[in-house]
Amino acid sequence: MYPDKMSNYKRATFEEDEVADIPADGAISPDSVEVGFRKGGIQLLGTLGQRTQLEVVLSGLLVASLLALFGCVLALGVRCSTDPARTLCLTEACVTVAGKIIEALDPQADPCQDFYQYACGGWVRKNPLPDGRSRWSTFNSIWDQNQAVLKHLLENGTFNSSSEAERKTQQYYLSCLNEQRIEELGAQPLIDLINKIGGWNITGSWDKDNFMEALKTVSGPYRAQPFFSVGVSVDPKSSNSNVIQVDQSGLFLPSRDYYLNRTANEKVLKAYLEYMVELGWLLGGDRNSTQAQMQQILDFETALANITVPQDERRDEEKIYHKLTIAELQLWAPTVDWLDYLSAVLAPLELNDTEPVVVYAKEYLQQVSDLINRTDRSLLNNYMMWNLVQKGVSSLDQRFENAQDKLLESLYGTKKSCTPRWQTCIGNTDDTLGFALGALFVKATFDKHSKEIAEEMINEIRSAFKEALDKLTWMDKQTREAAKEKADAIYDMIGFPDFILENKELDDVYDGYEVTEDNFFQNMLNFYNFSARVMSDQLRKPPNRDQWSMTPPTVNAYYMPTKNGIVFPAGILQAPFYARDHPKALNFGGIGVVMGHELTHAFDDQGREYDKDGMLRPWWQNASVEAFKNRTECMVDQYSQYSINGEHINGRQTLGENMADNGGLKAAYHAYKSWVKANGEEKRLPALGLTNDQLFFVGFAQVWCSVRTPESAHEGLMTDPHSPPRYRVIGTLSNSPDFAQHFGCAVGSPMNPGHHCEVW
Repeated sequence: MYPDKMSNYKRATFEEDEVADIPADGAISPDSVEVGFRKGGIQLLGTLGQRTQLEVVLSGLLVASLLALFGCVLALGVRCSTDPARTLCLTEACVTVAGKIIEALDPQADPCQDFYQYACGGWVRKNPLPDGRSRWSTFNSIWDQNQAVLKHLLENGTFNSSSEAERKTQQYYLSCLNEQRIEELGAQPLIDLINKIGGWNITGSWDKDNFMEALKTVSGPYRAQPFFSVGVSVDPKSSNSNVIQVDQSGLFLPSRDYYLNRTANEKVLKAYLEYMVELGWLLGGDRNSTQAQMQQILDFETALANITVPQDERRDEEKIYHKLTIAELQLWAPTVDWLDYLSAVLAPLELNDTEPVVVYAKEYLQQVSDLINRTDRSLLNNYMMWNLVQKGVSSLDQRFENAQDKLLESLYGTKKSCTPRWQTCIGNTDDTLGFALGALFVKATFDKHSKEIAEEMINEIRSAFKEALDKLTWMDKQTREAAKEKADAIYDMIGFPDFILENKELDDVYDGYEVTEDNFFQNMLNFYNFSARVMSDQLRKPPNRDQWSMTPPTVNAYYMPTKNGIVFPAGILQAPFYARDHPKALNFGGIGVVMGHELTHAFDDQGREYDKDGMLRPWWQNASVEAFKNRTECMVDQYSQYSINGEHINGRQTLGENMADNGGLKAAYHAYKSWVKANGEEKRLPALGLTNDQLFFVGFAQVWCSVRTPESAHEGLMTDPHSPPRYRVIGTLSNSPDFAQHFGCAVGSPMNPGHHCEVW
């Protein structure tokens, strides 16, 4: 098990992962999607002055439903043909969730004109963006709930775990909370580290031409990634073995576009330079010389951005995969001594120049080698140390947090972070000891029946997906049969990995990671060192099929192409995605669509290149490949027409996620219909006036209700492989004939344009 969440294989997630180095909203946690649901029932009694608007709505629903029932009986003395008890679900859970749905709806909106407004207009009106947040959504709401649970568990005065890993988790969390100690230490821990490595021209003397030594140190034990990233993960073309992987890296801002489109991003570039100068000054640099040298680093990063390949040009993994020996890599990018470098990063492993390396950015590495060769050694050292500084500042005192807040405001539109310290610390702990933290979370919250029910739903959705394959006219028989075999072979992992509930196994995962309660900065450094050792240890071992790269409290899900597996952490297996006492229509529209989404990733433009065993190889007939590409172009064109604040979606960058949204909705809906056929129609929710088919689509849409700052929306359009939430609803539903039928949307209306893009 690999505890470091920097595992290198590419995975398709259901929701956007947070930016790695500058976390939005001041937390290094998955910023994931709820519809505004809260845990626990709503108290329906009490004086009107004490009741919320929602409680009034719920109470009214219940009273109206009961009056209808008893009024009918009293008036006629017989059972009425429209007896609500026969047609409506009047349990507390049904009444409560009906009230939530009503609150989120905008009944004035025409569902055939703008279904997102219809489903989410009320939610958006009632959920102004919280202070200090760049976005707010269902995912954020659930993650906040999960964090509150974890806070209670870690701060419980009677915390007494027999697991060493769980005790380390509490110690790490408490070290992060210990602001007094962090303030006492100030900038000194990072200054000491800089001096230990060999100095930094910005903060003191540096008079050594030690390019390789600095590169090995910052990239090895401290896991910074200047110029390029190095990892160990499954070899896509030999999925029973791990391999060294090298890719492009080295930009601090979230996208190359921030550097290259200077007109649109002038404010961000100015704020970034000010942040760089402020950090240099806080670490002991002279303001004037720091300003000049940081400008040089920014110019160097801009040169890196110029040779960095855009995301939308890296989607064909067959094309970007290059397997070389270290000796061949040396000829290709000669400025770096690759054997020396990789031996240091993967110490104590012994490597020689026949060691294979998978390179995902071959041309970039050649160009970056040339760039390094013609750049002054002092600037290269400044840039490498800046990469190290970025990794250290989040563990320092309030002055550094204040500097970061100014940059976050420019990047994401957030005002000074109002995130409580404990929340930031839960996020940090999840990133560092997330499986030990997950053990506490699972033992306290996870319903063991959820796993069985989820497995049953996945199988129902898999069956629906395979049935749809039989109706595809564009796919040849041989490829179709192979696709069915791949769907059958998809391996699902639900809730949490089993090892976390076994103390010895959990302790073994974090064995060698030293944690103390009084030095947060040192705990962070120790983790970088520890995860570097764990990474090198993976190289000579076969891949672990049960390895997770999301922690159990995470509100997200993902597909692993090299393992042909789908993962649903415990964090997402709760309302509004799933609740045992909710109607099946809502569960299929929620977690069912998530399951269908991840399953469809196995057949998106990237996932389809991997076979049923997770091997990157051609397994389609050529005619079906061409037909597939023609159909995906329809989707690229469709989503490229959508815009947010006048800025268009990149339909090619978001293609895989858009395909997964569309295929996932279709599979989940057809699985729901199969369930109804086998079990009979469910009772309806009261007061909504929706059929259960309509409820399925409303439930799906309300998962995506969200608000976001313009700056954050801009950042998402540049970096996120997912479309913005509004178009995850509109784009997907406008392609669904089932949706158009159940809402009676005429051909030619915005939600039923007549021409549907459909791949799966």
